[in-house]
Amino acid sequence: MRTEIYDHFHPDERDYVDRASEWISHAGANHRQKLTDFLDPRQQYILETLAAKEDKVTIRVDGGYEASERKRALIAPDYSYLDNEDMGIQVLAISSDDHKIATLGHGDYLGAMLGLGIKRGKIGDIHVLDDGCHILVASEISDFITLHLQQVHRVHVWTELLPPESLRTKEVTLELLNLSVASLRLDGIASDVYKLSRSKILAPIRAGRCRVNWKVEENPSASLKAGDVISIQGFGRFKVIETDGMTKKGRFRVKIGKFA
Repeated sequence: MRTEIYDHFHPDERDYVDRASEWISHAGANHRQKLTDFLDPRQQYILETLAAKEDKVTIRVDGGYEASERKRALIAPDYSYLDNEDMGIQVLAISSDDHKIATLGHGDYLGAMLGLGIKRGKIGDIHVLDDGCHILVASEISDFITLHLQQVHRVHVWTELLPPESLRTKEVTLELLNLSVASLRLDGIASDVYKLSRSKILAPIRAGRCRVNWKVEENPSASLKAGDVISIQGFGRFKVIETDGMTKKGRFRVKIGKFA
């Protein structure tokens, strides 16, 4: 049975599949709730797919606000009512009187958090604001963060914990690129987006450092389509916004949104 489950997922996902399966099994058999860390969309999909095969559990996913990307999941026996359950999410508000805070980006804040020894799973969505940052965090480590986070990329900061309803969000800005590519292959589009030769983009893809829609993709010739979100470790993320026909020379017109 476990082999059949594995057939549907990438080999790199097997450890997570095992853990998710155990969460579901224990919730149904032992009548106990399980609150997960923050999960990316791919992990959420895997968990919900596995739970759909088990009629003894119910699941709620929540990231602190409706449009969240990263969410915590609450797994419980099927008779449970989860709408009013505490999902263990707080807003970490970061501010400073140093004007340099306006120059900080997503990576600076994430790096400062990880530098405290905090696991990525305890951190939800990060919203970089003009005057600081609001980060969704797991309640169980929130006090630790406020005690120890005093600096972000050499900028001294203050922190405050707020309820999720006090979250300030900022719409993601994308750098728009209009490309003309020979094909819709992953390696071809990625090399144009990152301005690298195709040979240099092959290494991270084949090394398993590329994800398409949060799923590991090691095939450089994989075809991309509108709506796909691609990330390559060390290079950033981009989204295929649309494919808009072909040029007279037979090349594909592609509109790309590159995450700042």
